[in-house]
Amino acid sequence: MRIGRTLLAATALSLAAPAYAQDGRIDVLERQLAAQQQRIDQLEALVTNQTELLQQVTAPAPTPTPTPATSTLSAPIAGTAPPALQKLPTAMPAAEVAFRLPGLDVSGDLRLRQEWNFVDGRDRSRMAVRARLRATYAVSDTFSVGTQIATGDPDDPNSTDVTLGNFVDDFAVSLDQAWIRYHSGGLTALAGKFPQIFQRTDMLWDGDVSPQGVAAAYSAGLGGGAKLDARGIYFVIGEAAVARDSDMLGGQLALSAPLGSDFKAGLTGSYYHYRLGSVAGADTGDLRGNLLSAGRYLSDFYLIEAIGTLGWAGPSDRWPIAFTADYVRNLGAAVSGDAAFNLEFAAGRTVKPGDFRIAYNFSEVEVDSVLAAFSHDNIDLSTNYRLHGLGLSYVPASHLQLDLLWYHYRPLDPLYAGSLQSSDWLDRVRLAFMVSF
Repeated sequence: MRIGRTLLAATALSLAAPAYAQDGRIDVLERQLAAQQQRIDQLEALVTNQTELLQQVTAPAPTPTPTPATSTLSAPIAGTAPPALQKLPTAMPAAEVAFRLPGLDVSGDLRLRQEWNFVDGRDRSRMAVRARLRATYAVSDTFSVGTQIATGDPDDPNSTDVTLGNFVDDFAVSLDQAWIRYHSGGLTALAGKFPQIFQRTDMLWDGDVSPQGVAAAYSAGLGGGAKLDARGIYFVIGEAAVARDSDMLGGQLALSAPLGSDFKAGLTGSYYHYRLGSVAGADTGDLRGNLLSAGRYLSDFYLIEAIGTLGWAGPSDRWPIAFTADYVRNLGAAVSGDAAFNLEFAAGRTVKPGDFRIAYNFSEVEVDSVLAAFSHDNIDLSTNYRLHGLGLSYVPASHLQLDLLWYHYRPLDPLYAGSLQSSDWLDRVRLAFMVSF
């Protein structure tokens, strides 16, 4: 009997031992789960706090002052609107950027270009780079400031390209623009060194030229989709300590109106009155092309310009059609070479990936018809030329663009052709790749 009770107690103890061990393991697991839950609660609180801070930083900025290109000036028609002005940055939704400061917009572009020049006996090729970075900041609902830095020779107003070479010398970079803008209703005013405000073609205004001084633009709707724009500028060209300053007073009126549902027409008239009292601050690039006498311009430059545009929506959204005609005459020319014209036909667009655009233009520019210091530098001849131009653009992906350009040109008047023969045609081909953001 005693032996049976002993065996029964031993059996009970042997069965109870695993139960005690299991209870201990459960206690340990419960303590571990409690500790893990505490860490999870702490992490969730941290994530919530960081999310609130990020939302405060990336909250959409107040609507900035509209730029002249999008709110004050008429809607651009291909070939006539100022690209420099169109590139003024506008507000971006917060979802499109990872981080931003309210009121600040930053954009820029980088272009690589290979160029081939075909001239009898002196063919040449070169590669050039252009980089630009710009920013605008909305100080208030009416005032904003902007700036742009760019590569290129700071003494050359119509080019920001840098030719690769010179034993790997570093690129020159300069402050290309610095301006303050006021906007209220239909009025926009600018002061400083600012983007071009005028509707234009390259024949008269190169896209890289940034005027300096003061300018104003006023836009008014006329009903039925028609719009009238008035623009004026006081352009400080050269300040002189003893002689009269060099400057320009200019004005432009632009009328645009729809012609039915698919057509739009525009007519622009401009007058630019240059007073070149001193050319002491000019260099070789500023005096190129025009006739000189005793180190000064032979002619005065009182330019009248007329631009006519006609746009058609085209067979599809991706293939709008545009025609532009530009005529300039210099009322102050000292010689008979006082007129210039440019005709351009373009089809397509460069907005979305897969887009194509093709354009052809024909120009004749007499020797003192335009002020060569601010006209285009697409070819070696800034004035006195006849030009055929053909361009093809393609957008392979967002923010990328490929451009192929061919210029076929020759001197117009043999009297001002220099060492070139007026019958000799010259060719320049450019292939460019541009990234923008």
